[in-house]
Amino acid sequence: MPFSSFGLSSALLRAVADKAYSRPTPIQLAALPPALVGRDLLASAQTGSGKTVAFALPVLQRLAQNASTQPRSLRALILVPTRELAAQVGEEIRALGAHLASPMKVSIVFGGVSINPQMMRLRGGTDIMVATPGRLIDLIAHNALTLSSVTTLVLDEADRLFDLGFAEELSRILALLPVQRQNLFFSATFPPAVQTLAQTLLRDPVRITVASEPESAPDIVQRVIEVDVGRRTQLLLHLIKLNHWSRVLVFVATKHAAEMVADKLRKRRINAEPFHGNLSQGKRTQVLADFKASRLKVVIATDVAARGLDIAQLPVVVNYDLPRSALDYTHRIGRTGRAGERGIALSFVSADSDAHLRLIEKNHGLSLPREQVEGFELTPGVAPGLPESPANGGIKGRRPSKKDKLRAAAAAQTRR
Repeated sequence: MPFSSFGLSSALLRAVADKAYSRPTPIQLAALPPALVGRDLLASAQTGSGKTVAFALPVLQRLAQNASTQPRSLRALILVPTRELAAQVGEEIRALGAHLASPMKVSIVFGGVSINPQMMRLRGGTDIMVATPGRLIDLIAHNALTLSSVTTLVLDEADRLFDLGFAEELSRILALLPVQRQNLFFSATFPPAVQTLAQTLLRDPVRITVASEPESAPDIVQRVIEVDVGRRTQLLLHLIKLNHWSRVLVFVATKHAAEMVADKLRKRRINAEPFHGNLSQGKRTQVLADFKASRLKVVIATDVAARGLDIAQLPVVVNYDLPRSALDYTHRIGRTGRAGERGIALSFVSADSDAHLRLIEKNHGLSLPREQVEGFELTPGVAPGLPESPANGGIKGRRPSKKDKLRAAAAAQTRR
């Protein structure tokens, strides 16, 4: 079924053609018809499935059909969990609305940067806003905008909004919105908090679940390499050089690990940068721009980069540390193998982290063979030394306590 079958305007069809979207993805096929007629949605689909287009096209079509000659007022509000996703979603909406007869003003707002330029850009109003919850509340507190004219609310990555602690901000925002509006909730998973919110706010929603199917699943080769904790950086360096990888996205457990691993790679003349929440927004934006343009070979990231980022033709993702949550495994490896490209997802596993990997395999119905690289074989029967970052990837409930460390030290002393 082509995009033209949904009754989209010629301006939107032209923008779709400009983006070279040949046919709708499963989530777009399911979501576009009800969203275009104003129904509420509760939609779930795997990462990289095209959810942004699934809500952007209905938002633009409905706003264009109800264009007003009055001063601009905020009519569509899209809430996202991270700065990078805000920028990405906003740019996608701008591109899809590029040919509308009455151009839509799309504002992208997030924290980590000065609020003053964002307030200046809101003078004269806006039609569509893509925002992180904290910065939106700041702008409201500064009287830079109101939510009284919002006709459509979109929650993108709704589960992640709650994971990152935005529950209080969401409650404050929802209290300021008009009761009569369209609600579009998109999420990869639906934990209890999201389900409760949906039951409270959605009116007779269309429920959509698009499971990953063999013919539509990303083409990602998943591999597991056994390696001692203290030798992961050397192995990473070896694999980059051996395979001549042009770009590699590496996930670690902590901000400190991101800085440390990037520094070690730079000392070995590998162009690498860390990417985490403590960096300024300017630095994060520059790192992503350099990485997408292939001016940067390796990015060492925390899970701030695990969702929403679309990096074209990224060949390799490496789980240097396993994710804290087994659910985040799919989101991490989903940064590769996008748009029909083939990707590789490597996970480093030590004796300490193998049990957590088995949990990930069980949750995702996987059975991944373990490999070893010559010269980096897992040392049998020897406890790993001081890790460069937590050997278990910072898994909740798995970090050793002080008593555990004292017992381990006593046992090691006894063995001597």
